Amino acid sequence: MFRSRRGPLFLYITNINTYTSTNPKHFSFVSSQTQRQQKHKQKQKQQKKQKHLQQKKQEHLLPLLHKNPTNLTITQQVHSHLLTTDSLYHSTLLFNTILHCYSLSDYPKKAFFLHKQLQQNYTHSECLSPPYFDSFTYSSLIKTCVSLGYPNLGRQLHAVITKVGFGSHVYVNTALVNMYVSLGFSVAGTKVFDEMPERNSVTWNVMITGLVKWGELEFARSLFEKMPCRNAVSWTGIIDGYTRMNRFGEALALFRRMVVCDFMQPCEVTILAILPAVWQTGDVKNCQLIHGYGEKKGFNATDIRVSNCLIDTYAKCGCIRSASRFFEKISIERRNLVSWTSIITGFAMHGMGKEAIENFERMERVGRKPNRVTYLSVLNACSHGGLVEEGFKFFYKMVKEGQVLPDIKHYGCLVDMLGRAGRLEEAEKIALEVPSEITNDVIWRTLLGACSFHGNVEMGERATRKILEMERGYGGDYVLMSNILTGVGRFGDAERLRKEMDGRNALKKPGCSLI
Repeated sequence: MFRSRRGPLFLYITNINTYTSTNPKHFSFVSSQTQRQQKHKQKQKQQKKQKHLQQKKQEHLLPLLHKNPTNLTITQQVHSHLLTTDSLYHSTLLFNTILHCYSLSDYPKKAFFLHKQLQQNYTHSECLSPPYFDSFTYSSLIKTCVSLGYPNLGRQLHAVITKVGFGSHVYVNTALVNMYVSLGFSVAGTKVFDEMPERNSVTWNVMITGLVKWGELEFARSLFEKMPCRNAVSWTGIIDGYTRMNRFGEALALFRRMVVCDFMQPCEVTILAILPAVWQTGDVKNCQLIHGYGEKKGFNATDIRVSNCLIDTYAKCGCIRSASRFFEKISIERRNLVSWTSIITGFAMHGMGKEAIENFERMERVGRKPNRVTYLSVLNACSHGGLVEEGFKFFYKMVKEGQVLPDIKHYGCLVDMLGRAGRLEEAEKIALEVPSEITNDVIWRTLLGACSFHGNVEMGERATRKILEMERGYGGDYVLMSNILTGVGRFGDAERLRKEMDGRNALKKPGCSLI
Protein backbone atom coordinates (compact mmCIF):
# COMPACT_ATOMS: atom_id res chain seq x y z
CA MET A 1 0.00 0.00 0.00
CA PHE A 2 2.87 2.32 0.87
CA ARG A 3 4.49 1.40 -2.42
CA SER A 4 1.35 2.32 -4.38
CA ARG A 5 1.29 5.75 -2.77
CA ARG A 6 4.81 6.27 -3.98
CA GLY A 7 3.91 5.21 -7.52
CA PRO A 8 4.32 7.31 -10.70
CA LEU A 9 0.97 9.15 -10.32
CA PHE A 10 1.78 10.20 -6.78
CA LEU A 11 5.21 11.40 -7.83
CA TYR A 12 3.66 13.36 -10.76
CA ILE A 13 1.16 15.15 -8.53
CA THR A 14 3.85 15.85 -5.97
CA ASN A 15 6.13 17.25 -8.61
CA ILE A 16 3.35 19.43 -10.01
CA ASN A 17 2.49 20.83 -6.62
CA THR A 18 6.16 21.46 -5.90
CA TYR A 19 6.62 23.13 -9.30
CA THR A 20 3.62 25.42 -9.01
CA SER A 21 4.51 26.39 -5.47
CA THR A 22 8.03 27.32 -6.51
CA ASN A 23 6.88 28.86 -9.87
CA PRO A 24 3.84 31.17 -9.35
CA LYS A 25 4.09 32.46 -12.95
CA HIS A 26 3.09 29.06 -14.30
CA PHE A 27 0.03 29.02 -12.07
CA SER A 28 -1.10 32.42 -13.36
CA PHE A 29 -0.56 31.22 -16.95
CA VAL A 30 -2.77 28.18 -16.43
CA SER A 31 -5.52 30.21 -14.77
CA SER A 32 -5.47 32.90 -17.50
CA GLN A 33 -5.67 30.23 -20.18
CA THR A 34 -8.68 28.73 -18.47
CA GLN A 35 -10.33 32.15 -18.32
CA ARG A 36 -9.75 32.70 -22.04
CA GLN A 37 -11.33 29.34 -22.82
CA GLN A 38 -14.34 30.25 -20.71
CA LYS A 39 -14.67 33.64 -22.43
CA HIS A 40 -14.43 31.97 -25.83
CA LYS A 41 -17.19 29.55 -24.90
CA GLN A 42 -19.35 32.41 -23.64
CA LYS A 43 -18.75 34.31 -26.88
CA GLN A 44 -19.73 31.27 -28.93
CA LYS A 45 -22.90 30.92 -26.88
CA GLN A 46 -23.74 34.60 -27.44
CA GLN A 47 -23.11 34.28 -31.18
CA LYS A 48 -25.34 31.23 -31.36
CA LYS A 49 -27.99 33.08 -29.40
CA GLN A 50 -27.76 36.12 -31.70
CA LYS A 51 -27.89 33.90 -34.77
CA HIS A 52 -30.94 32.15 -33.36
CA LEU A 53 -32.61 35.51 -32.69
CA GLN A 54 -31.80 36.70 -36.23
CA GLN A 55 -33.31 33.52 -37.64
CA LYS A 56 -36.43 34.11 -35.57
CA LYS A 57 -36.65 37.68 -36.86
CA GLN A 58 -36.20 36.45 -40.43
CA GLU A 59 -39.01 33.97 -39.90
CA HIS A 60 -41.26 36.92 -39.05
CA LEU A 61 -39.92 39.23 -41.78
CA LEU A 62 -40.38 36.83 -44.69
CA PRO A 63 -44.15 36.41 -44.19
CA LEU A 64 -44.42 40.20 -43.88
CA LEU A 65 -42.72 40.65 -47.26
CA HIS A 66 -44.76 37.89 -48.88
CA LYS A 67 -47.96 39.46 -47.54
CA ASN A 68 -47.07 42.96 -48.83
CA PRO A 69 -44.90 42.37 -51.92
CA THR A 70 -45.83 45.64 -53.63
CA ASN A 71 -45.54 47.90 -50.57
CA LEU A 72 -42.36 49.90 -51.15
CA THR A 73 -42.31 51.36 -47.63
CA ILE A 74 -42.37 47.96 -45.91
CA THR A 75 -39.73 46.60 -48.30
CA GLN A 76 -37.40 49.53 -47.58
CA GLN A 77 -37.85 49.18 -43.82
CA VAL A 78 -37.08 45.46 -43.90
CA HIS A 79 -34.14 46.11 -46.23
CA SER A 80 -32.69 48.69 -43.81
CA HIS A 81 -33.12 46.33 -40.86
CA LEU A 82 -31.36 43.50 -42.68
CA LEU A 83 -28.48 45.78 -43.65
CA THR A 84 -28.12 46.95 -40.03
CA THR A 85 -28.03 43.40 -38.69
CA ASP A 86 -25.77 42.21 -41.53
CA SER A 87 -28.31 39.51 -42.43
CA LEU A 88 -28.91 40.35 -46.08
CA TYR A 89 -25.46 39.30 -47.29
CA HIS A 90 -25.68 35.81 -45.84
CA SER A 91 -29.16 34.70 -46.91
CA THR A 92 -30.02 33.97 -50.53
CA LEU A 93 -33.69 33.64 -49.66
CA LEU A 94 -33.83 37.06 -48.01
CA PHE A 95 -31.94 38.74 -50.82
CA ASN A 96 -34.20 37.23 -53.50
CA THR A 97 -37.32 38.18 -51.55
CA ILE A 98 -36.19 41.80 -51.19
CA LEU A 99 -35.26 41.90 -54.88
CA HIS A 100 -38.62 40.42 -55.89
CA CYS A 101 -40.53 42.95 -53.76
CA TYR A 102 -38.61 45.85 -55.29
CA SER A 103 -39.37 44.55 -58.78
CA LEU A 104 -43.12 44.50 -57.99
CA SER A 105 -43.19 47.92 -56.32
CA ASP A 106 -43.95 51.31 -57.83
CA TYR A 107 -40.22 51.90 -58.18
CA PRO A 108 -38.79 48.70 -59.72
CA LYS A 109 -35.47 50.38 -60.55
CA LYS A 110 -34.48 49.81 -56.92
CA ALA A 111 -34.11 46.12 -57.76
CA PHE A 112 -31.30 46.96 -60.16
CA PHE A 113 -29.74 49.42 -57.71
CA LEU A 114 -29.62 46.67 -55.09
CA HIS A 115 -28.15 44.20 -57.58
CA LYS A 116 -25.53 46.70 -58.74
CA GLN A 117 -24.56 47.62 -55.18
CA LEU A 118 -24.02 44.03 -54.10
CA GLN A 119 -22.31 43.12 -57.37
CA GLN A 120 -19.74 45.86 -56.80
CA ASN A 121 -18.83 44.33 -53.44
CA TYR A 122 -17.49 41.34 -55.33
CA THR A 123 -15.58 43.11 -58.10
CA HIS A 124 -12.28 42.07 -56.53
CA SER A 125 -13.41 38.52 -55.93
CA GLU A 126 -12.47 35.60 -58.14
CA CYS A 127 -16.13 34.56 -58.35
CA LEU A 128 -18.03 35.73 -61.42
CA SER A 129 -21.05 36.56 -59.27
CA PRO A 130 -21.87 36.66 -55.56
CA PRO A 131 -22.70 33.28 -54.05
CA TYR A 132 -26.26 34.39 -53.18
CA PHE A 133 -27.16 35.14 -56.84
CA ASP A 134 -29.11 32.15 -58.15
CA SER A 135 -31.69 31.46 -60.86
CA PHE A 136 -34.44 33.25 -58.92
CA THR A 137 -32.26 36.35 -58.63
CA TYR A 138 -31.80 36.67 -62.37
CA SER A 139 -35.42 35.77 -63.08
CA SER A 140 -36.59 38.66 -60.86
CA LEU A 141 -34.22 41.05 -62.64
CA ILE A 142 -35.51 39.90 -66.04
CA LYS A 143 -39.10 40.51 -64.96
CA THR A 144 -38.05 43.97 -63.81
CA CYS A 145 -36.81 44.69 -67.35
CA VAL A 146 -40.31 43.82 -68.62
CA SER A 147 -42.09 46.10 -66.14
CA LEU A 148 -39.68 48.95 -66.94
CA GLY A 149 -39.77 48.30 -70.70
CA TYR A 150 -35.96 48.18 -70.98
CA PRO A 151 -35.03 45.74 -73.79
CA ASN A 152 -31.39 46.87 -73.96
CA LEU A 153 -30.88 46.25 -70.26
CA GLY A 154 -32.52 42.88 -70.76
CA ARG A 155 -30.02 41.99 -73.49
CA GLN A 156 -27.12 42.92 -71.22
CA LEU A 157 -28.60 40.79 -68.46
CA HIS A 158 -28.98 37.93 -70.94
CA ALA A 159 -25.23 38.13 -71.65
CA VAL A 160 -24.41 38.12 -67.93
CA ILE A 161 -26.66 35.10 -67.37
CA THR A 162 -24.88 33.18 -70.12
CA LYS A 163 -21.49 34.15 -68.66
CA VAL A 164 -22.23 33.04 -65.09
CA GLY A 165 -23.61 29.68 -66.19
CA PHE A 166 -27.39 29.98 -65.98
CA GLY A 167 -27.90 29.90 -69.76
CA SER A 168 -29.42 26.42 -69.74
CA HIS A 169 -31.68 26.87 -66.72
CA VAL A 170 -35.33 26.37 -67.74
CA TYR A 171 -36.69 28.90 -65.22
CA VAL A 172 -34.28 31.64 -66.33
CA ASN A 173 -34.78 30.89 -70.02
CA THR A 174 -38.55 31.05 -69.60
CA ALA A 175 -38.16 34.50 -68.05
CA LEU A 176 -35.96 35.54 -71.00
CA VAL A 177 -38.54 34.30 -73.52
CA ASN A 178 -41.24 36.22 -71.67
CA MET A 179 -39.13 39.37 -71.66
CA TYR A 180 -38.40 39.30 -75.40
CA VAL A 181 -41.93 38.48 -76.56
CA SER A 182 -43.54 40.89 -74.07
CA LEU A 183 -41.38 43.76 -75.34
CA GLY A 184 -42.08 42.95 -78.99
CA PHE A 185 -38.84 41.13 -79.88
CA SER A 186 -40.47 37.90 -81.01
CA VAL A 187 -37.50 36.87 -83.18
CA ALA A 188 -35.12 36.98 -80.20
CA GLY A 189 -37.70 35.25 -78.04
CA THR A 190 -38.13 32.50 -80.62
CA LYS A 191 -34.34 32.04 -80.80
CA VAL A 192 -34.10 31.56 -77.02
CA PHE A 193 -37.11 29.24 -77.14
CA ASP A 194 -35.60 27.10 -79.92
CA GLU A 195 -32.21 26.85 -78.20
CA MET A 196 -33.63 25.75 -74.85
CA PRO A 197 -32.47 22.21 -73.98
CA GLU A 198 -35.55 21.75 -71.81
CA ARG A 199 -39.02 23.34 -71.90
CA ASN A 200 -41.95 23.09 -69.55
CA SER A 201 -45.60 24.01 -70.02
CA VAL A 202 -44.96 27.51 -68.67
CA THR A 203 -42.39 28.11 -71.42
CA TRP A 204 -44.85 27.08 -74.13
CA ASN A 205 -47.63 29.20 -72.63
CA VAL A 206 -45.39 32.26 -72.33
CA MET A 207 -44.35 31.95 -75.96
CA ILE A 208 -47.91 31.47 -77.23
CA THR A 209 -49.44 34.33 -75.23
CA GLY A 210 -46.56 36.64 -76.18
CA LEU A 211 -47.06 35.97 -79.89
CA VAL A 212 -50.81 36.46 -79.52
CA LYS A 213 -50.20 39.82 -77.86
CA TRP A 214 -48.38 41.13 -80.95
CA GLY A 215 -50.86 39.71 -83.46
CA GLU A 216 -48.74 36.77 -84.67
CA LEU A 217 -51.72 34.48 -84.36
CA GLU A 218 -50.78 31.94 -87.04
CA PHE A 219 -47.34 31.36 -85.53
CA ALA A 220 -48.90 31.06 -82.09
CA ARG A 221 -51.43 28.53 -83.43
CA SER A 222 -48.65 26.43 -84.99
CA LEU A 223 -46.81 26.32 -81.64
CA PHE A 224 -50.07 25.49 -79.89
CA GLU A 225 -50.61 22.49 -82.17
CA LYS A 226 -47.02 21.31 -81.53
CA MET A 227 -47.30 21.66 -77.77
CA PRO A 228 -46.76 18.21 -76.21
CA CYS A 229 -49.06 18.73 -73.22
CA ARG A 230 -51.69 21.46 -73.33
CA ASN A 231 -53.36 22.80 -70.22
CA ALA A 232 -56.13 25.29 -69.49
CA VAL A 233 -53.69 28.20 -69.72
CA SER A 234 -52.65 27.17 -73.24
CA TRP A 235 -56.24 26.90 -74.44
CA THR A 236 -57.18 30.20 -72.78
CA GLY A 237 -54.26 32.01 -74.41
CA ILE A 238 -55.04 30.89 -77.96
CA ILE A 239 -58.82 31.41 -77.54
CA ASP A 240 -58.19 34.91 -76.22
CA GLY A 241 -55.98 35.57 -79.24
CA TYR A 242 -58.71 34.68 -81.72
CA THR A 243 -61.21 36.79 -79.77
CA ARG A 244 -58.90 39.81 -79.78
CA MET A 245 -58.31 39.43 -83.52
CA ASN A 246 -62.10 39.47 -84.12
CA ARG A 247 -62.09 35.86 -85.34
CA PHE A 248 -64.99 34.91 -83.12
CA GLY A 249 -66.14 31.81 -84.98
CA GLU A 250 -62.70 30.21 -84.69
CA ALA A 251 -62.53 31.14 -81.01
CA LEU A 252 -65.85 29.38 -80.38
CA ALA A 253 -64.70 26.36 -82.40
CA LEU A 254 -61.54 26.11 -80.29
CA PHE A 255 -63.57 26.36 -77.09
CA ARG A 256 -65.85 23.57 -78.32
CA ARG A 257 -62.83 21.43 -79.24
CA MET A 258 -61.29 22.07 -75.83
CA VAL A 259 -64.35 20.85 -73.94
CA VAL A 260 -65.74 18.14 -76.24
CA CYS A 261 -62.67 16.66 -77.96
CA ASP A 262 -59.80 17.17 -75.52
CA PHE A 263 -61.97 16.86 -72.39
CA MET A 264 -60.16 19.84 -70.89
CA GLN A 265 -62.04 21.72 -68.18
CA PRO A 266 -62.09 25.49 -68.77
CA CYS A 267 -61.20 27.72 -65.85
CA GLU A 268 -62.76 31.04 -64.92
CA VAL A 269 -60.32 32.96 -67.13
CA THR A 270 -61.27 30.77 -70.11
CA ILE A 271 -64.92 31.70 -69.61
CA LEU A 272 -63.97 35.38 -69.47
CA ALA A 273 -61.98 34.97 -72.70
CA ILE A 274 -64.77 33.27 -74.69
CA LEU A 275 -67.77 35.38 -73.59
CA PRO A 276 -66.78 38.42 -75.74
CA ALA A 277 -66.84 36.11 -78.78
CA VAL A 278 -70.32 34.97 -77.74
CA TRP A 279 -71.87 38.44 -77.61
CA GLN A 280 -70.05 39.52 -80.76
CA THR A 281 -71.78 36.70 -82.65
CA GLY A 282 -75.05 37.42 -80.82
CA ASP A 283 -75.82 33.73 -80.30
CA VAL A 284 -77.76 33.59 -77.06
CA LYS A 285 -77.72 29.76 -77.09
CA ASN A 286 -73.95 29.77 -76.59
CA CYS A 287 -74.41 32.21 -73.75
CA GLN A 288 -76.95 29.90 -72.13
CA LEU A 289 -74.63 26.89 -72.55
CA ILE A 290 -71.72 28.69 -70.92
CA HIS A 291 -74.05 29.97 -68.21
CA GLY A 292 -75.11 26.39 -67.48
CA TYR A 293 -71.51 25.20 -67.45
CA GLY A 294 -70.61 27.96 -65.01
CA GLU A 295 -73.47 26.94 -62.72
CA LYS A 296 -72.35 23.31 -62.84
CA LYS A 297 -68.72 24.09 -62.02
CA GLY A 298 -69.57 26.77 -59.47
CA PHE A 299 -67.87 29.64 -61.31
CA ASN A 300 -70.95 31.84 -61.10
CA ALA A 301 -71.06 31.49 -57.34
CA THR A 302 -67.33 31.86 -56.65
CA ASP A 303 -66.07 34.38 -59.21
CA ILE A 304 -68.01 37.64 -59.49
CA ARG A 305 -66.12 38.46 -62.69
CA VAL A 306 -67.85 35.59 -64.49
CA SER A 307 -71.23 36.73 -63.18
CA ASN A 308 -70.63 40.31 -64.33
CA CYS A 309 -69.52 39.15 -67.76
CA LEU A 310 -72.62 36.96 -68.13
CA ILE A 311 -74.87 39.94 -67.32
CA ASP A 312 -73.10 41.98 -69.99
CA THR A 313 -73.23 39.12 -72.53
CA TYR A 314 -76.96 38.48 -72.06
CA ALA A 315 -77.67 42.19 -72.51
CA LYS A 316 -75.57 42.46 -75.66
CA CYS A 317 -77.20 39.33 -77.09
CA GLY A 318 -80.56 41.09 -76.79
CA CYS A 319 -81.82 39.22 -73.72
CA ILE A 320 -82.08 42.01 -71.18
CA ARG A 321 -84.67 40.06 -69.18
CA SER A 322 -82.27 37.12 -68.80
CA ALA A 323 -79.56 39.56 -67.74
CA SER A 324 -81.90 41.11 -65.18
CA ARG A 325 -83.01 37.74 -63.79
CA PHE A 326 -79.42 36.58 -63.44
CA PHE A 327 -78.48 39.86 -61.76
CA GLU A 328 -81.30 39.51 -59.22
CA LYS A 329 -80.05 36.01 -58.29
CA ILE A 330 -76.72 37.47 -57.17
CA SER A 331 -76.81 38.33 -53.48
CA ILE A 332 -76.47 41.99 -52.53
CA GLU A 333 -73.28 41.23 -50.61
CA ARG A 334 -71.60 39.74 -53.71
CA ARG A 335 -72.62 42.51 -56.10
CA ASN A 336 -69.80 44.93 -56.70
CA LEU A 337 -69.73 48.20 -58.63
CA VAL A 338 -69.09 46.38 -61.91
CA SER A 339 -72.23 44.27 -61.37
CA TRP A 340 -74.40 47.35 -60.94
CA THR A 341 -72.74 49.16 -63.84
CA SER A 342 -73.25 46.13 -66.12
CA ILE A 343 -77.00 45.93 -65.52
CA ILE A 344 -77.41 49.73 -65.80
CA THR A 345 -75.50 49.66 -69.10
CA GLY A 346 -77.68 46.80 -70.30
CA PHE A 347 -80.90 48.70 -69.63
CA ALA A 348 -79.37 51.80 -71.27
CA MET A 349 -78.50 50.03 -74.53
CA HIS A 350 -82.06 48.66 -74.68
CA GLY A 351 -83.58 52.13 -74.24
CA MET A 352 -85.01 51.28 -70.82
CA GLY A 353 -84.06 54.52 -69.10
CA LYS A 354 -86.42 54.26 -66.13
CA GLU A 355 -85.17 50.77 -65.22
CA ALA A 356 -81.58 52.01 -65.46
CA ILE A 357 -82.34 54.92 -63.12
CA GLU A 358 -84.13 52.62 -60.66
CA ASN A 359 -81.10 50.33 -60.46
CA PHE A 360 -78.79 53.33 -60.08
CA GLU A 361 -80.83 54.51 -57.09
CA ARG A 362 -80.91 50.96 -55.66
CA MET A 363 -77.14 50.84 -55.93
CA GLU A 364 -76.79 54.07 -53.96
CA ARG A 365 -79.17 52.82 -51.27
CA VAL A 366 -77.00 49.76 -50.59
CA GLY A 367 -73.95 51.99 -50.20
CA ARG A 368 -72.18 51.55 -53.53
CA LYS A 369 -70.54 54.76 -54.70
CA PRO A 370 -70.74 55.24 -58.51
CA ASN A 371 -67.67 56.05 -60.56
CA ARG A 372 -67.33 57.85 -63.90
CA VAL A 373 -68.27 54.71 -65.87
CA THR A 374 -71.47 54.23 -63.86
CA TYR A 375 -72.43 57.88 -64.39
CA LEU A 376 -71.70 57.52 -68.11
CA SER A 377 -74.04 54.51 -68.27
CA VAL A 378 -76.92 56.29 -66.55
CA LEU A 379 -76.42 59.40 -68.72
CA ASN A 380 -76.53 57.17 -71.78
CA ALA A 381 -79.75 55.64 -70.46
CA CYS A 382 -81.29 59.10 -70.04
CA SER A 383 -80.20 59.99 -73.57
CA HIS A 384 -81.78 56.92 -75.18
CA GLY A 385 -84.88 57.15 -72.99
CA GLY A 386 -85.53 60.85 -73.61
CA LEU A 387 -85.15 61.68 -69.91
CA VAL A 388 -83.51 65.08 -70.27
CA GLU A 389 -84.20 66.53 -66.82
CA GLU A 390 -83.06 63.35 -65.10
CA GLY A 391 -79.91 63.39 -67.22
CA PHE A 392 -79.02 66.91 -66.09
CA LYS A 393 -79.74 65.92 -62.48
CA PHE A 394 -77.26 63.03 -62.69
CA PHE A 395 -74.66 65.19 -64.46
CA TYR A 396 -74.70 67.87 -61.76
CA LYS A 397 -74.78 65.20 -59.06
CA MET A 398 -71.68 63.62 -60.59
CA VAL A 399 -69.80 66.92 -60.51
CA LYS A 400 -70.94 68.20 -57.10
CA GLU A 401 -71.62 65.16 -54.92
CA GLY A 402 -69.58 62.49 -56.68
CA GLN A 403 -66.67 64.88 -57.26
CA VAL A 404 -66.04 63.24 -60.63
CA LEU A 405 -64.51 65.46 -63.29
CA PRO A 406 -66.56 64.95 -66.49
CA ASP A 407 -64.67 63.87 -69.58
CA ILE A 408 -65.53 64.16 -73.27
CA LYS A 409 -67.84 61.12 -73.16
CA HIS A 410 -70.04 62.67 -70.46
CA TYR A 411 -70.36 65.89 -72.44
CA GLY A 412 -71.10 63.82 -75.54
CA CYS A 413 -74.00 62.13 -73.73
CA LEU A 414 -75.45 65.53 -72.82
CA VAL A 415 -75.19 66.80 -76.41
CA ASP A 416 -76.74 63.59 -77.73
CA MET A 417 -79.52 63.71 -75.12
CA LEU A 418 -80.44 67.30 -75.98
CA GLY A 419 -80.12 66.64 -79.70
CA ARG A 420 -82.52 63.69 -79.56
CA ALA A 421 -85.01 65.84 -77.66
CA GLY A 422 -84.78 68.60 -80.29
CA ARG A 423 -83.21 71.12 -77.90
CA LEU A 424 -80.46 72.02 -80.36
CA GLU A 425 -79.61 75.47 -78.98
CA GLU A 426 -78.86 73.99 -75.56
CA ALA A 427 -76.88 71.19 -77.19
CA GLU A 428 -74.74 73.71 -79.10
CA LYS A 429 -74.19 75.69 -75.90
CA ILE A 430 -72.95 72.54 -74.13
CA ALA A 431 -70.62 71.76 -77.06
CA LEU A 432 -69.15 75.27 -76.90
CA GLU A 433 -68.61 74.99 -73.13
CA VAL A 434 -66.54 71.80 -73.38
CA PRO A 435 -62.97 72.58 -72.17
CA SER A 436 -60.61 73.08 -75.09
CA GLU A 437 -58.11 70.53 -73.80
CA ILE A 438 -60.60 67.65 -74.11
CA THR A 439 -62.90 68.73 -76.96
CA ASN A 440 -62.85 66.72 -80.19
CA ASP A 441 -64.72 66.31 -83.45
CA VAL A 442 -67.05 63.63 -82.04
CA ILE A 443 -68.95 66.23 -79.99
CA TRP A 444 -69.65 68.34 -83.07
CA ARG A 445 -70.35 65.29 -85.19
CA THR A 446 -73.03 64.30 -82.67
CA LEU A 447 -74.54 67.76 -82.95
CA LEU A 448 -74.37 67.56 -86.75
CA GLY A 449 -76.33 64.30 -86.65
CA ALA A 450 -79.01 65.98 -84.54
CA CYS A 451 -79.14 68.89 -87.00
CA SER A 452 -79.61 66.41 -89.84
CA PHE A 453 -82.48 64.70 -88.01
CA HIS A 454 -84.27 67.98 -87.18
CA GLY A 455 -83.35 69.83 -90.40
CA ASN A 456 -81.48 72.73 -88.80
CA VAL A 457 -79.28 74.00 -91.65
CA GLU A 458 -77.64 77.02 -89.99
CA MET A 459 -76.50 75.12 -86.93
CA GLY A 460 -75.43 72.23 -89.14
CA GLU A 461 -73.15 74.56 -91.10
CA ARG A 462 -71.61 75.87 -87.87
CA ALA A 463 -71.06 72.33 -86.63
CA THR A 464 -69.49 71.36 -89.96
CA ARG A 465 -67.05 74.27 -89.78
CA LYS A 466 -66.02 73.20 -86.29
CA ILE A 467 -65.50 69.63 -87.47
CA LEU A 468 -63.39 70.68 -90.46
CA GLU A 469 -61.15 72.72 -88.15
CA MET A 470 -60.26 69.49 -86.36
CA GLU A 471 -60.64 66.75 -88.99
CA ARG A 472 -60.78 67.13 -92.76
CA GLY A 473 -60.17 63.59 -93.90
CA TYR A 474 -63.50 61.96 -93.01
CA GLY A 475 -65.98 62.03 -95.88
CA GLY A 476 -69.00 61.19 -93.76
CA ASP A 477 -69.20 64.76 -92.47
CA TYR A 478 -69.37 66.17 -96.01
CA VAL A 479 -72.02 63.64 -97.00
CA LEU A 480 -74.17 64.37 -93.94
CA MET A 481 -74.06 68.14 -94.43
CA SER A 482 -74.67 67.70 -98.15
CA ASN A 483 -77.81 65.70 -97.35
CA ILE A 484 -79.01 68.46 -94.99
CA LEU A 485 -78.58 71.06 -97.75
CA THR A 486 -80.30 68.82 -100.28
CA GLY A 487 -83.24 68.35 -97.91
CA VAL A 488 -83.97 72.09 -97.89
CA GLY A 489 -83.47 72.51 -101.65
CA ARG A 490 -79.97 74.05 -101.64
CA PHE A 491 -78.69 71.77 -104.38
CA GLY A 492 -75.89 74.12 -105.51
CA ASP A 493 -74.36 74.29 -102.05
CA ALA A 494 -74.68 70.53 -101.72
CA GLU A 495 -72.87 70.00 -105.04
CA ARG A 496 -70.12 72.43 -104.01
CA LEU A 497 -69.61 70.50 -100.76
CA ARG A 498 -69.40 67.21 -102.66
CA LYS A 499 -66.72 68.64 -104.97
CA GLU A 500 -64.79 69.96 -101.97
CA MET A 501 -64.92 66.46 -100.52
CA ASP A 502 -63.48 64.97 -103.73
CA GLY A 503 -60.79 67.65 -103.92
CA ARG A 504 -59.54 66.83 -100.43
CA ASN A 505 -59.66 63.06 -101.05
CA ALA A 506 -61.91 62.69 -98.03
CA LEU A 507 -63.12 59.10 -97.85
CA LYS A 508 -66.26 57.63 -96.38
CA LYS A 509 -66.45 53.98 -95.48
CA PRO A 510 -69.22 52.38 -97.55
CA GLY A 511 -72.16 50.99 -95.66
CA CYS A 512 -73.42 47.43 -96.04
CA SER A 513 -76.73 45.70 -95.54
CA LEU A 514 -77.97 42.13 -95.36
CA ILE A 515 -81.15 43.06 -97.24
